[in-house]
Order: sequence, then structure tokens, then C-alpha cells
Amino acid sequence: MSFPLLTATAVLPAVGAIATAAVPAARRTAAKWLALLVSLATLALAITVLVRFDPDGARYQLTESHAWIAEFGVRYELGVDGVAVALIALTALLIPFIVLAGWHDADPLETGSKRWRPTQGFFALILAVEAMVIISFEATDVFLFYIFFEAMLIPMYFLIGGFGDRAHAGTDENAAAQRSYAAVKFLLYNLVGGLIMLAAVIGLYVVAGNFSLQEIAEARANGTLDMATNTERWLFLGFFFAFAVKAPLWPLHTWLPNAMGEATAPVAVLITAVVDKVGTFAMLRFCLQLFPEASKWATPAILVLAVISIIYGALLAVGQRDIKRLVAYASISHFGFIIMGIFAMTSQGQSGATLYMVNHGISTAALMLVAGFLISRRGSRLIADYGGVQKVAPVLAGTFLIGGLATLSLPGLAPFVSEFLVLVGTFARYPVIGIIATFGIVLAALYTLVLYQRTMTGPVKPEVSAMPDLRLRELVVVAPLVVLLIFLGVYPKPVTDIVNPAVKSTMSDVHKKDPKPEVEAAK
Repeated sequence: MSFPLLTATAVLPAVGAIATAAVPAARRTAAKWLALLVSLATLALAITVLVRFDPDGARYQLTESHAWIAEFGVRYELGVDGVAVALIALTALLIPFIVLAGWHDADPLETGSKRWRPTQGFFALILAVEAMVIISFEATDVFLFYIFFEAMLIPMYFLIGGFGDRAHAGTDENAAAQRSYAAVKFLLYNLVGGLIMLAAVIGLYVVAGNFSLQEIAEARANGTLDMATNTERWLFLGFFFAFAVKAPLWPLHTWLPNAMGEATAPVAVLITAVVDKVGTFAMLRFCLQLFPEASKWATPAILVLAVISIIYGALLAVGQRDIKRLVAYASISHFGFIIMGIFAMTSQGQSGATLYMVNHGISTAALMLVAGFLISRRGSRLIADYGGVQKVAPVLAGTFLIGGLATLSLPGLAPFVSEFLVLVGTFARYPVIGIIATFGIVLAALYTLVLYQRTMTGPVKPEVSAMPDLRLRELVVVAPLVVLLIFLGVYPKPVTDIVNPAVKSTMSDVHKKDPKPEVEAAK
């Protein structure tokens, strides 16, 4: 029997979470180092998965299949395609930076406070989320996927509600209530989506007789499983609703600004750069593959919602006074681009959407983590409390600018390529949608440059005059992300070579071909 590499990649952070939680209370530093080492070991396994994956090979590789709950046709089935491999690598890459960035976020509160922040629990919860996200990307059994799709809500709930932004700590009497509200809202929205999905999962089993993604997809393709039109549409809506909440798609997005605003910056990155990607990934893997006809039926409505997300998120970002909520609304706009690319039903759109998932994760991590370093120095999330930072902390300001420019998809930085592919792919089939979505780019430039201008330029405010520049640990966090943004902006081929074969398979699932140009080439 070959080594179960996919299982090991998910189990290692789960075991690390248990071990980190078990470290004695007095050994906080040991718990941090243990969490960091486990995250780096997981990254090594993810790189191994990446190296062993053959883009020209079978659609699902490194597969594992074992009987689990035989009475109900549930199996422990794992397998990865190009999209899953790219997102597993992204997840494993970001977690060590999240751990390093949050190195002091769960330390005991200031002297005199009776509240204790359990450091071990903070890092254990991060590793637990990593394990559940990775196995969600690997699962090819629908029921197995559903279990971890829902289970990851539990550690995220405690990370949001139990470890709030230190800009509030000791100064805002309503801080605990605000964190609790954000955590409960996050949990309720996602639980409702999950319960609706559970009904659809049960309905799928009634129709198909098993939960195997590959078996059901093959049966759909060869005609041995013929779903009634209304049945397929209802099942699709059940799955899509849960994924749209997780993504998040307008109007199911309102939990995200609260969650990101009240969480620490590393946890905010965990939410939007890691956890939320499960929603968009699942649209590709489950919605389009299991329900191809219903996906095409719902495409016009979904594209409209995606465009609303793009414009609405960008407009609200422009008007924000809170740095972290601005990044949250910008992410809603970016997820609109990703969903638009998925349902444009073109190879350029879906390749761009998958590449966007990776690039958005890196760019948002860079911007939010630097914003977190900035907020921790000043003790405020309000944009108006800053000014002239670039004169006293030029490296911090410079990395903040690069993260912001990546957010607005500046050519030469990674998100530009993915956003361009999404727009080209959408315009080829839905030109009006593509044109409207383009206004999101203009608004992104507005909110990003205004944010930088108000915080980093102008006269130095007295409150930031003694602000220190980035420290070594913080540079170790930010520098690799900046390098990746530039590298993938100039040379995205390593990622596109991995994801393109999976995109072709998805296009085949929905029986779609790229539209031919309406204007013939000049002779």
C-alpha cells in the first residue's frame, strides 16, 4: 500500500493542534514554536503533493478510498485535481505566516487584567482550521466533504469570539459584546447554509444511491443517472446556497465585515484567504460537476449577483472609516470576480477564477497582515487616526502600498493576471456583464489609493511620530508574500499549468466550449 500522502497532509495539523493544546499553560513560547514547526511540516507535505501531481495525468490523483459507513454508502475517499492542489499549497503556505504574525496576539492581557488569553488554544485552533480546510479540498465523497465543511465553523467561532483585535483590549467596554456578535453572526449564517446543504446532500443520496463524487459524475456523463430537471435544480440550489454564504456572495455576505473587523488580523486572513476559498472551490468541484444543467440554468442570475457583489463591495469599501472593514468589503468585491469567472462558463474565466483564488489569498494576506502590524502600533483601526506614517516607518508603508496595489490589480502584480482572465472570459460570452464588472477596477483604485493617502502621506500626526518600523519577525512574514506577488504577476505559468487541465474537465462536465470570436481575423 502506498503512503497515504493526502491523509497525512490533513492529519498532521490535526495532531499538531491536539499537541499544541496539551502544552502546559506556563510554556506559551513552546506552544508557539510547536505550532510553527507543525505548520512548516504541513507545508513540506503540501509541496510533496504539488511535486507528485501530474497536470497531464488523471483528473483525480493520489487517491485514497476506504469503507467508512457502508450502510449509507459513505466512504473515506480523497483525491486532488489541479484546483485542489493549488489551494492546498496556498493554505499550507499561509498558515506559517499567520502563526508568525499572531505570535503575540494571544499572550496574557496587560498587567492588572483578570482575563487570560489561552495562547495554546489560539494556535491549536489555527492548526485545527488548517486540517479541516485541507481535507475539504481533498474529499471526493460528498458526505465526507460536508462534515468538514461544517466542522471548521467551530474553531473559527472561537477564534473570532475569543481572540479579538487588541485595538479594543482594555479600552472598549463593548469589545467583548462586539466580538460575540460577530462570532455568532458568522456561525448562524454558515449553519443555516450548511443545514440547507445537508437537505440537498440527503436528496442527492436518495437520487444517486451513494455519495461518491466520481461515481455520480460518471453516471451523469454516461446517462445511467438521469435526474429530473426540477430535482437537479433544487439540489443545485441547496449546494450553491451554502457555498455562496461561505464565499461570500451578495446578499449573503453581511457576516464577513463583522467577523474580519472584530478578529485579529491573522484570523481575518484565515477567514478570507483560506476558509472562504472552500466556498468558491466547492462551486467548481460540486455544483458544476454534479449538476451541470442546473448550473447553466442558474448562470444568468448568479452572474447578476456576482456583478452586484463586485460593485457593491467596492462602493462600501470606498466609504469605510475602519481599515479592516475596508479590506473586508474589498474582499467581497474580489469574490464577486471569482464567482463571475466560474459561471462565465469559459476556459479563460474559470482559469482566471482559480488563479484569482490563489492570488487573492496572497494579496489579502499581505495587505491585512501589514494593516494588523500598523493597528497594533497605534491601537486604532480608524483611518482618521493615522497620517504621515511613511515618514517614520517607510518599510511598513512600502509593504502596505504593495499590498494595496495588488488589491487594485496593478499590472505586474499577481491579481492583475487573474482579474484580466476573468474579465476576458466573461466578456467573450456575456459582454454586458463584463463591461459593468470593469467599473469594480476603477473603484478598487479609488479605495486603495485613498486609504494609502490618508494613512501614510501628509503631515506626521503626533500619535504616530514614534511608530517603529517593521521588526525582523514581521519582515519574515511580509517579504515572502511580496516576492510571490511580484513573481506570479510576472510569471503565472506555474499555477496556470496546474489548474488548466482541471478547468478543461469542468468545461467538459457542463458541455460548454469557448465561444468563437465574432469578428474574423483580418486576412
